[in-house]
Amino acid sequence: MGERLKDKVAIVTGAGRGIGRAEAMALAAEGAKVVVNNRTAAGGGTPSDVPAADEVVEEIKKAGGSAVPNYASIGDDEGAKDLIKTAVDSFGRVDILVNNAAILRDRMVHKMSDDEWDSVIKIDLYGPFYCTRAAAPIMRENRWGRVIYTSSQAGAWGRVGQSNYAAAKEGLVGFSRVVARELGPYGITVNTIRPRAGTRVSLDPKVHEAWAKEGHFDYIEQSKMLKAEHVGAFVTYLCTDEAAEINGRVFVVGTDGMGLYREPEPPYKVIYSEDLTWTVDQLIKLVPISLADGLVNPAPPKAKE
Repeated sequence: MGERLKDKVAIVTGAGRGIGRAEAMALAAEGAKVVVNNRTAAGGGTPSDVPAADEVVEEIKKAGGSAVPNYASIGDDEGAKDLIKTAVDSFGRVDILVNNAAILRDRMVHKMSDDEWDSVIKIDLYGPFYCTRAAAPIMRENRWGRVIYTSSQAGAWGRVGQSNYAAAKEGLVGFSRVVARELGPYGITVNTIRPRAGTRVSLDPKVHEAWAKEGHFDYIEQSKMLKAEHVGAFVTYLCTDEAAEINGRVFVVGTDGMGLYREPEPPYKVIYSEDLTWTVDQLIKLVPISLADGLVNPAPPKAKE
């Protein structure tokens, strides 16, 4: 067992399988006491004879670490409060919050139901908000904390069929930038990762087939992704004292490397109006030779079948 996070208390949401499990194991391996959050099958989680959270807790304990399970859904305020309460009741504090839990309800936008939209936004965007809101006062008082959000490349790349998921995950990017500036003065860092790890979901042949049919994303390349354990190692690094100056950043974690995204920059193409007015005629004349010059439609119209 390492000691880089000795006596720290970490919460990992959606930690029963895949990346969340790897994050919980990695944090525990560096000495953190971990609250393993994962819904039971009855609550919409992964079907299992034994709750997935219990399995991970036992793995951590067998390895010499300390952990407790929590089965709350973080998609509502009471569930998030229960999760934070579990950490405080069990270990006395909260130092690290890894927001990993998420769901998918893929559907083309013109066929998407209200429930398919709402359920994803509730878990994937509201959930991290609820958990952060509940944990922040404790971290502020202790003047130390680490918050990690799990975004995705779905929005960055525009994956067809995932408008709900992309909206939530891109929302986290903007959310994290603001929260980093709000909590930074209290010794709390807030960062976001876009993981690309091979998991039971990302490597599912049915998922490959669906995306190959769209011709939009090469899932064959996902076999080259990092293992979930490597994502866990990077998240654990962000939680160490050595990473104390890394705040408000977005990283891609996967494939054959890890990368830092550029921060938003001013527009790189600008047109000006001398008399401070714009007309449609002016725009039709100017935009094609300026702002739109070189732009390629990522989804051009298809011939009618």
